[in-house]
Amino acid sequence: MYISNTNLILIVDDTPTNLEVLSEALTDAGFDIAVATSGESALKQVEYEPPRLILLDVMLPGIDGFATCHQLKTNPLTKNIPVIFMTALNDTLDKVQGLSLDAVDYITKPFQKAEVLARIHIHLKLQNITVAMEEQNKLLKQEIQERTVAQAALQQLSQELEQRVLQRTQKLSQALHELQQAQVSLVEAEKLAMLGHLVAGVAHEINNPVNFIHGNLEHVNHYTQDLLELIKLYQTECSPTLKIAQKLQEIDLEFLSEDLPKTLSSMKIGTKRIQEIVRSLRNFSRCDEAEVKQVDIHEGLESTLMIIDHRLKAKPNYPAIRVIKEYGDLPQVECFAGKMNQVFMNVINNAIDALEEVMDKRNSLPILPTIRIQTEVLDAEYIRIYISDNGSGITEEVQKRMFEPFFTTKPAGKGTGLGMSISHQIVTQKHGGSLSCISSLGKGTEFIIEIPIQRSKLHQLPMNGMTKSQAAS
Repeated sequence: MYISNTNLILIVDDTPTNLEVLSEALTDAGFDIAVATSGESALKQVEYEPPRLILLDVMLPGIDGFATCHQLKTNPLTKNIPVIFMTALNDTLDKVQGLSLDAVDYITKPFQKAEVLARIHIHLKLQNITVAMEEQNKLLKQEIQERTVAQAALQQLSQELEQRVLQRTQKLSQALHELQQAQVSLVEAEKLAMLGHLVAGVAHEINNPVNFIHGNLEHVNHYTQDLLELIKLYQTECSPTLKIAQKLQEIDLEFLSEDLPKTLSSMKIGTKRIQEIVRSLRNFSRCDEAEVKQVDIHEGLESTLMIIDHRLKAKPNYPAIRVIKEYGDLPQVECFAGKMNQVFMNVINNAIDALEEVMDKRNSLPILPTIRIQTEVLDAEYIRIYISDNGSGITEEVQKRMFEPFFTTKPAGKGTGLGMSISHQIVTQKHGGSLSCISSLGKGTEFIIEIPIQRSKLHQLPMNGMTKSQAAS
């Protein structure tokens, strides 16, 4: 695109007064001025000195402004020069005709100096932008051509490398999969064993002294009541000396008499709470029972919730997480109780992580953060457990890889990527059940655990990780 590199503006008008007014205004604004009084002289003048912009009167002697504009726009040397018509006419058809000839604007007589200068500046800026964009387009086209050539060469090289690497990758992938499965099994076994022994040991060590304290608190309470009654009797039967009166005032005997029984009562409640936690720890680990046994699934869920109760409580930054329990009438289930409790722990902890992540980002939730746990019997052979949250949900891509060993979306140091993989292995391989996930962004996540009621009938069930209901579908 050719444009003049001058600061010249051509004014074409047959009225001397208009020429004088416009010339003075544009000269004061810093432009160079050329004038023509007819269309013919204007066409000749632009041939040897093209201006940056043309102010063209519509009503001219000889060929009028429309014909002059038409010739300018059909000439390759002048077609890109912006043309602004000047007219006293208010007829819309005249304006439409001028714009159809590729004029960029209209100025109506009598002239307003500020308007004329504003329109000229705008169209000169637009012209500069157009030129810059065309230059940039040329550079982009050249760069695209160069990149196309480079990309073709790179693609050829990439195909050759892929062909060489394909066989090696397949072998390495198979080896890695086998290694990951072995690592998961080893980690799961060691983790359960370590956790079970640790929990059982801690529970035993805590249980004895807590039971001792809890049992003695009842006696201490009676002793305290006896002593307080004795002090009251002394106050009634004997007049206290000045020294005793001062001591009574110092220790505030009336407050002490009221607060001491309350303190002992709260201590008893605290030791009772510790006993419940110890019982939950033992139920969770199940180390003191046979590995496979008929158990109450609801008891396992309750033990798990007791252990992670501290994560459900309100924090300074966000409210407590509500847990809604909708337990069905479940029979005793034959399973690896400790391992199933580990599955519950992993799934519920994931739900808490999801809710905390949402609350950390938003500082507040439009709805109360909630975890819902539902249980039901399925066709008399299976039970089904739903654990859902109202967090931000999981993408389809993450759902596809969720049960892969060592896959995690958590930051480094906050997740091993083994929790859900181990849980999937426990449910599918140890129990012949299924563990699945249903989620969509913005609508929360639901995990569905399905295991047979009688594990002893496992040989009658599908061994491919699908339950009977899934295999039928």
